[in-house]
Amino acid sequence: MTTIAVLGNGRVGGGLATALTRAGHQVRVADRTPGAAADAARTARIVINATPGAGSLERLAALRAELRDKILVDVSNATVDGPDGLPVDLLYPGSSLAEQLQEALPGTRVVKTLNTMLFPVMTAPATLTRTPTAFLSGDDPQAKQTVRELLTGLGWHEEWITDLGGIRTARATEAAILFVPHVIRSSGFAPFAISIAR
Repeated sequence: MTTIAVLGNGRVGGGLATALTRAGHQVRVADRTPGAAADAARTARIVINATPGAGSLERLAALRAELRDKILVDVSNATVDGPDGLPVDLLYPGSSLAEQLQEALPGTRVVKTLNTMLFPVMTAPATLTRTPTAFLSGDDPQAKQTVRELLTGLGWHEEWITDLGGIRTARATEAAILFVPHVIRSSGFAPFAISIAR
């Protein structure tokens, strides 16, 4: 059992919190009330960023002390959204939210994952008709191993998880969000994930 704080209680955060609790972890969800995120992060071993990506950097940078020596799992994408609410561009072109978080939080081990799929797939990968891929990006191998174990507890098979390397590789997976509006307009709002076929 691991103590986990989920920052963000929307569809992504709520779904992850429910699945992680079902997997046997002690999970606390922080809403937007003042102090809730700090309190949750302070008592957790792993913190999951499921806040809207456009505001994540400012929100988490304010928790620098609480996030020190913690693993921060970043599942958000920082985008500029169009009138329909779907992403049209990246907020950090030539970089990524994960890189920005790692720079702002040098005492925290940031791992990027689960950001290349619609949210239902994060906790139910086997429901897709084809094998999905979960990518890992981060500078700390031990932190990535811990996150890999979290993912297997959510139903991700070992062979479905691909370690891309350091945190800089997150800019590649974050750019994949630009597929999303086109796929949704083409096929509707049905669960899907980016996958590497071999």
